[in-house]
Amino acid sequence: MRSARGPKRVLNLETLRLVYHAAKVRLGFLIMACALAGVAVSPGSALSAWQVFVLGVATLLSSAAAGAFNQLWERDLDRDMKRTRLRPFATGRFAATGAWHTGILLVVLASVVGAALATNVTAAIYIFLGAFTYGVVYTVWLKRRTWLNIVIGGLAGSFAVMAGAAAVDAEFEPAPLILAVVLFLWTPPHFWALAFACKKDYAAAGVPMLPVVTSDRFSTLTILGHAIALVALSVVPFWYGMSWIYLASAIGGGAYFLRASWRLVQLPTIPQAWRTFAASIVQLGVLLTGAIVDKLLLG
Repeated sequence: MRSARGPKRVLNLETLRLVYHAAKVRLGFLIMACALAGVAVSPGSALSAWQVFVLGVATLLSSAAAGAFNQLWERDLDRDMKRTRLRPFATGRFAATGAWHTGILLVVLASVVGAALATNVTAAIYIFLGAFTYGVVYTVWLKRRTWLNIVIGGLAGSFAVMAGAAAVDAEFEPAPLILAVVLFLWTPPHFWALAFACKKDYAAAGVPMLPVVTSDRFSTLTILGHAIALVALSVVPFWYGMSWIYLASAIGGGAYFLRASWRLVQLPTIPQAWRTFAASIVQLGVLLTGAIVDKLLLG
């Protein structure tokens, strides 16, 4: 009996691992943090613990569904790129059948309904818009057509912040609106740093990311310009109710990202592009964590 169960257990764990990567769950946790930060920086009615939990899970699942659709749709591109050629749909480990499309739609539907029931319809609409922007607007409509793909696709993270704010009826308050703009500004330099590091892959696949269609000088300066704008804007919520915890997080994480972006201008190499990409994740993680901790400790 042990030998009969062993392979099945290994197979199940391997399938779960493949689903985890296909659905970009790590990115989903970051998007979930955006929604929770949207709650944290917003004045308004307090949510119960179960409402916050459902909102977070709904955001995570909708992001995961959009991520899975992204890999399902882009399996041909992924085969042409060294960084992505081992993804489950690209290798054929997962067959691109109609069952995946149905499952993805059902997960998005469940996320939207769950958020609506736990909080309100407006928050649910923002969650849907985030998934739709990344899954359809960015992946299907824009990615292969224009270098503006990720600029517009950056709205996906902004919608997560707005979902959190809408959950407490504060979507038009200054702090969450500012944080939503910060997310909009953050996404392009984050992906452009990645595209700079993988420029040959994107060029071979015919994807017009900014570092592919412009000079190194222009693309690195554009990354730095976005970084300056988003870091400067990220400190503004301090004057709209956030404490020194948030401010320290915004300044500390922002300085780290700015330093990496400036070094990329000075040294436009693949290793420095990877360091800038990593620094962008650190900056956003520190900022969102600071917002949530600020709320938990001092809110």
